[in-house]
Parts: sequence; structure tokens; C-alpha cells
Amino acid sequence: MIESVLSRHNVKTSTKITVKSLISVGIVALAVLLPQLVHLVAGASGGVQWLPMYLPVLLGGCLLGWKWGLVIGVLSPLVSFAFTSLLGSPMPVAARLPYMMAELAVFAVVSGLFSEKIAENGWMAFPAVLLAQVSGRVAFLLLAAVFQGVSSLSAATVFAQIRTGLLGLVLQAVIVPFIVIGLRALLNRHKEK
Repeated sequence: MIESVLSRHNVKTSTKITVKSLISVGIVALAVLLPQLVHLVAGASGGVQWLPMYLPVLLGGCLLGWKWGLVIGVLSPLVSFAFTSLLGSPMPVAARLPYMMAELAVFAVVSGLFSEKIAENGWMAFPAVLLAQVSGRVAFLLLAAVFQGVSSLSAATVFAQIRTGLLGLVLQAVIVPFIVIGLRALLNRHKEK
């Protein structure tokens, strides 16, 4: 979606990269900060229930497309782990980190595949987010099933986490598309003049 806005304004490639990089850094920062706030308010179980890192990653995919989204999806849990490790309480925990990186990469890529369609019709953010959520959670479950012999995460544990996070996913399935639709309207207001 951002690409179409920048192209419409005939922005140079180097400026496009700068703008997308700045937006990506902001989204990754939000993906690190939001879980900290949720854990502060809702406690340790708040992350599994509300899935706060997922919201910025879905937003990044919808806004920036699958390539930039992939980077955001991989970097968000990695940066969060590195930053929170310095504070003495790594989030996500080391055993969950590779799974979360893969899951959020799927979230971002799938939602990012809809970015051009969202630029044309903001309502496409709804199927983008829903399909991304289902794909990411299935990927997480499949990875846990494949690696449960060598990992502390079993498919049963992951399935329980998926059930616990359903409310968070439902809220994000509503919130993220409306944020995207609002941003699209804001970015396109000059187009209509």
C-alpha cells in the first residue's frame, strides 16, 4: 500500500527505500514495546492471550508488502529477544524464538501479498489479516509437530497456546484492518482533490 502511494507521488527509489526503512524500524520498535506494555498490564500470560507482537507485524505486511513484511516478521521477535535479554528477562523465551520468527514471517508475508489489493480497496485488509493469522498459526503448529522430538514445544502445547490466543487474534482481525483502512484513507485524501 505504501509503495502505491509513493509511486503515485513519483518518489525516487532511494527515497522510497528510506521511507520504507523508517516505517519498518517504527513497526519493529512497536513490536518490541507493545508486548512490554501488555506484560506490564496483563502479566506474564498476557502475551500468549493477547499476542501483542502480532499486531504490528500484520500492520507491516499490509502496509509495506511481503518483502518488507518478511524482514519485519523475522526481526521483531529477534530484536525483542535481544533487547529484553539485556534487561534480564528475554521475550520471547529462547525455546520459542525460532518458532515465533517463522510464524511472524508467515503472518507478514501472507498479509503482505495483499498489499497492492489493499491499496485499491482497503476492505481487502480483512481477508489479508484473517488468512495471515490462519497461515501463521498453522505454520507454528506444523513446526512444533515436526520438531517436538528435539524441542521443548510439543504440538499439544502449541495447540493450547493457539486456543489461549484466540481472543487476541479475533480482536486483531478487527483492529488491524480498520487501522489499515484509516491509514489508506488518510494517505489517499490528496488523491481525491
